[in-house]
Amino acid sequence: MERHSLTEGPIWKVLILFALPVFLGNLFQQLYNAFDAWCVGNYIGDEALAAVSSSGSLIFMMVSFFNGLAMGAGVVIARSFGAKQYGDMSKAIHTAIAFGLIAGLFLTVAGVALTPTILRWMGTPEEVLPRSIQYFRYYFCGAIFIVMYNIFVGILHAVGDSRHPLYYLMLSTAVNILLDMLFVAVLGFDVGAAAIATTISQGISALLCFLHMLRVDAPYRISLSQIRIDRHSLWQIIRYGLPSGVQNSVISIANVFVQTNINSFGKAAMAGCGSYSKLEGFAFLPVTCFSQALSTFVGQNLGAGQHDRAKKGAIFGILCSCLVAELIGILSWIFAPQLIGLFSDSEVSIQLGALHMRTICLFYFLLAFSHCIAGILRGAGKATVPMFTMLACWCVFRVSYISIAVKLVPRLTTVSWAYPITWTLSGIIFLIYFLKADWLHSFDRRTT
Repeated sequence: MERHSLTEGPIWKVLILFALPVFLGNLFQQLYNAFDAWCVGNYIGDEALAAVSSSGSLIFMMVSFFNGLAMGAGVVIARSFGAKQYGDMSKAIHTAIAFGLIAGLFLTVAGVALTPTILRWMGTPEEVLPRSIQYFRYYFCGAIFIVMYNIFVGILHAVGDSRHPLYYLMLSTAVNILLDMLFVAVLGFDVGAAAIATTISQGISALLCFLHMLRVDAPYRISLSQIRIDRHSLWQIIRYGLPSGVQNSVISIANVFVQTNINSFGKAAMAGCGSYSKLEGFAFLPVTCFSQALSTFVGQNLGAGQHDRAKKGAIFGILCSCLVAELIGILSWIFAPQLIGLFSDSEVSIQLGALHMRTICLFYFLLAFSHCIAGILRGAGKATVPMFTMLACWCVFRVSYISIAVKLVPRLTTVSWAYPITWTLSGIIFLIYFLKADWLHSFDRRTT
């Protein structure tokens, strides 16, 4: 049990040892959608790739709210684990699981029912609409697995266990690749089969996490008879998770708006930018792994009353994430055409995708900084600060910019610049807050 604690040992060592499995886990998770895109792009064609790509923002929009609530559960559990309040931790764990089951069922029904309407709102071209609907609906038949997997991973990360989710994700990713090749490359099925492969694989990873937590000899062990909603625990989860859920959903709506504008430039732009979005997920891995690691590290150490350790770890994580993210950005700029060409053999799609990538990728360090500060503040129990900052910069300003700028300069690069501009704004605000606000000690006052 104690081997999972982040409150002892050299800061750089415990952070990296925790973040590395998170990084690898996120890497394998990105392989889900990336391999779907590679498979349909190479074995079915650009129209199928455009259909899969057009669903990406929509999928994230539907899932991200509940993932934000899973983050809230992680903050509550990490705090209790750091303070060794195992009774409160157990109630929070079982409440999170009960809530996840309800939310997953709701998301499955809503995703399947609302698919055609939302895709039409996004301006999805008619020639790819039938395949987009097919892919999206099959994908969301397994929405409950997505929600529950994120709940289980949030719990395990909160107690410092990033290894087991990695093992299960590696296995399910291998299953996903094999099923994709069987359904699409060998049997010649359409895009819906790729979504079915992903759904099956996600179900396997969720089931393996669940079985592990049923058998583990630790305070975070699950008991089936205790899976119920505890009002106080639910309130704590909502208190810390709702801001992140709202933030994720509204930013996702803004990104759906961005996708709608990309759709207006035609099928080649959709395929090229969709290919970039798959690559972007890999490029952002250092950002997401350090953000998640910092949230757990800060939550556990503040729960244990170790303020100086929390601050030193926060600074170390920010520096590591920004440096690695920028290195990836430079490599992405150099090899942009070759990377886009992995998903499409259309010269126009490759050209547009590379142009989109090169406009954005040198600014990855700004995204890394914003996400790390947001993770730190969530771990400190101040989730409303990143919520309002990101809503203002990544939603309101981004949508306003695109609404005006695309009319004045109707080019794809005009849409692309929305990301570096809004990352810069959020980075400035977060830097000022991080340096001046009393975010460390306000945690004690809010949680006593």
